[in-house]
Amino acid sequence: MKILLVEDEPKLASFVKKGFGNEGYEIEVAYDGRMGQSLIQQNRYDLVILDVNLPYVNGFELCRLVRRQDARVPVLLLTALDSLDDKVTGFEAGTDDYLVKPFEFKELLLRARVLMRRHTEAATVQPALRIADLELNLDAKTVTRAGQRIDLTTKEYSLLEYLLLNRGRIISRVDIAEKVWELNFDTNTNVIDVYVSYLRKKLDKGYPVKLIHTVVGMGYVLREG
Repeated sequence: MKILLVEDEPKLASFVKKGFGNEGYEIEVAYDGRMGQSLIQQNRYDLVILDVNLPYVNGFELCRLVRRQDARVPVLLLTALDSLDDKVTGFEAGTDDYLVKPFEFKELLLRARVLMRRHTEAATVQPALRIADLELNLDAKTVTRAGQRIDLTTKEYSLLEYLLLNRGRIISRVDIAEKVWELNFDTNTNVIDVYVSYLRKKLDKGYPVKLIHTVVGMGYVLREG
């Protein structure tokens, strides 16, 4: 399980990171909203824990960003803001839970475990992956767009599944090579670009909304528009 903590107070961040580390969790820490925003856009997490009063980008905005990236990722707001209005703002932004500082680590751990368990259970019964009018059925291994079936090769299907699992996130060619091809990336090969091109022709050609986008110098991202 991989957790992101965005907290600008170093001592508290260290305390929380150590606590989760002792429980066997992998946890990354961002010390301001801008750094948190970058990590959210580039990585996939099983839980995101956000302070609210952060430099550059506050926790409410980061929560909204997480929700735009993937509506299923659990978010927990960990903040000293304890008014009802603050809590309403947090839940309207899309948080799953709200824990007020100061807090006992045992309670934070308990809440985190509940959120991650729910997320895992939901993922195991998910019958399909979707974005816009594109759907990949995990049981039947079929792909449709706007109700029209699209035939893919085994490798094209695996590539699309990986992009859908990480929709909204920028995925590097190295990540694709390791996760889809299970090989060390050879900078002299263009196999990734070739297969992305195959997918584009099958999924985007003839449709007004393009889903597969190139981010120059970084990789690819699956998103609407």
